[in-house]
Amino acid sequence: MTAPEAAVPTVPEPAGSRAVVVGGGLAGITAALRLAEAGVGTTLVEARPRLGGLAFSFRRTGGAGELTVDNGHHVYLRCCTAYRWFLERIGASALAPIQRRLDIPVLDAARGRVGRLRRTALPVPLHLAAGLARYPHLSPAERLRAGRAALALKRLGTVDPADPALDGTDFASWLHRHGQSPRAVRALWDLVGVATLNARAPQVSLGLAAMVFSTGLLTDPGAADLGWSRVPLGRLHDTLAGEALERAGVRVVRRARVRELVPEPDGTWRITVGSGSGSGTGGGDGGGTLTAGTVVLAVPQRDAHRLLPPGALPEPDRLLRIGTAPILNVHVVYDRRVLHRPFLAALGTPVQWIFDRTEASGLRAPGGADGNAEGSAEGSAGDGPQYLALSQSAAGDEIDLPVAVLRERYLAELARLLPAARTARVRDFFVTRERAATFAPAPGVGRLRPAARTDTPGVWLAGSWTATGWPATMEGAVRSGLTAAREALAALGRPYEDPYGGPHDGVFSEAA
Repeated sequence: MTAPEAAVPTVPEPAGSRAVVVGGGLAGITAALRLAEAGVGTTLVEARPRLGGLAFSFRRTGGAGELTVDNGHHVYLRCCTAYRWFLERIGASALAPIQRRLDIPVLDAARGRVGRLRRTALPVPLHLAAGLARYPHLSPAERLRAGRAALALKRLGTVDPADPALDGTDFASWLHRHGQSPRAVRALWDLVGVATLNARAPQVSLGLAAMVFSTGLLTDPGAADLGWSRVPLGRLHDTLAGEALERAGVRVVRRARVRELVPEPDGTWRITVGSGSGSGTGGGDGGGTLTAGTVVLAVPQRDAHRLLPPGALPEPDRLLRIGTAPILNVHVVYDRRVLHRPFLAALGTPVQWIFDRTEASGLRAPGGADGNAEGSAEGSAGDGPQYLALSQSAAGDEIDLPVAVLRERYLAELARLLPAARTARVRDFFVTRERAATFAPAPGVGRLRPAARTDTPGVWLAGSWTATGWPATMEGAVRSGLTAAREALAALGRPYEDPYGGPHDGVFSEAA
């Protein structure tokens, strides 16, 4: 290896009792933690110099000075029990708090009116009744039909999302059959669905849509309450997660790319590792090997396809048919506060969601003062600069547009949405692009997603694209890591317990 971080460690344990986790995203971190906690000597190999997968941070120096930037803004819901366990496990729960109650401000750009999607403490489904009845972006008749459709989705939510009858149907057709107008789809179903599924209703499997809406809105009054990190994601998923791995005894090898799994005569696996974080099978100089009886492939589906041994899956090329979907993030720093709330959703504009990331980024006013010193994380007024992050899901039409085109488009839209932006000076503008941010939740994807268990002893799969029953979210990634670790420990004859109690409580089953 050419870099110290990529040096393959020497491990004294017998090879059959060791595990290697390939991939340091949330799925891989979770699997490694659980394996190590059960007494398995575990090495985690990550191609990048950091952990966290696609939920990461980086440093940027530009017109607004030095910022800590998240590649994209990620939120989670109270119903995301696995990700909440993960935050607790790495000591980060207080850094990513959840709303006391669901409250989403939604601005209609055409009318300039803000409505709110909010809940009360009443039992399901009455907890949403008052908020829906007052939601101004739908007519009274549309609100009534939306309530009826939600109850129908709740009934579908008890069915496995991969059931062919649901998986093969698109969500838009189902909504049309249940009386949802185009306006209702835009102002309600896609408002939530695009953000959680990264696709619009015509491109979404009914099975996944039913799972999202029934679990998030209709299982518990607080299920959809929003949580998000008040610090850079790298603080959570790299720094704190790395410290948790170290405490658990996991050996973390960064800047190392796994090239090949080779079976050994004794039933273990020789894992060939090369240095470098480039894509594909090329890499830097140097290399090494690891040997283990258990291998968890917690990498994107195409990388898993490349690494899986022959015969591991009945139809391995199905992995290549799991599509991907992009997310574009637009970052704008103004010289003054233009958004007076922590976040805002929008209708009738290319802008989808706007988040205030001033405090998390470390933005400072000219002269070195904290840019949010007069305000707070809750979006109170202040005189300093403000950093806004726009999260644009299902961004296939924009993901490759030049920055100059995106700047002209989105600054004009922000001026239309936020009056204070019309006179504010832009100190910095940049974009981050994830062309394969998530798997595409298209009709039929359920039959393509594999389980954690493969047909090859000792080799397991993890990743939000596996058969978790969830869309491509941080929750799905953590669930997949829990499942892979649980299955691997069972195969090793090791006692295991899921984080929420006994070994068979089912909270993290693959069809949860």
